[in-house]
Amino acid sequence: MSRVTGSWLNGPSSDAPQQDWRGQRLGLPETGVDSVPGFGRRFVALLIDWVPCSIVAQVATTNPATSSLSIFAALTVICLIFFGRSWGHAIMGMKVARLGEDGGLEPRITVGGTVIRTVLLCLVVPAVIYDLDGRGLHDRAVRSIVVRTR
Repeated sequence: MSRVTGSWLNGPSSDAPQQDWRGQRLGLPETGVDSVPGFGRRFVALLIDWVPCSIVAQVATTNPATSSLSIFAALTVICLIFFGRSWGHAIMGMKVARLGEDGGLEPRITVGGTVIRTVLLCLVVPAVIYDLDGRGLHDRAVRSIVVRTR
């Protein structure tokens, strides 16, 4: 049994590249523009996006739980397609970028990638399972990353 599970139960191998900050292995800076923001900044941005959606759903619909999720998803998709970031991202100084094939950042993710990323974000679990670069499964699925704009 240890032969089957050993590769993932033992943790990262000693030859795995070490990094001093999130995004280093992707060629992103440690601080400033295009660096990877911390969890706190991303969580506040999520709250800024979620709270108005919940208030609108509470006031305007008979099923606020489902409606707030639907409003949040629609707003997120629209904002990412047209602006490359949500209201919360903009207020917190962040944007969603696509990792290019050459290792650089492209300004926006595709429309299909935006929809897939948002659906996975709404499922919650993919968003809370993240890697050393702070990319959740929802970001990894579409080769996106949240970076700072200031």
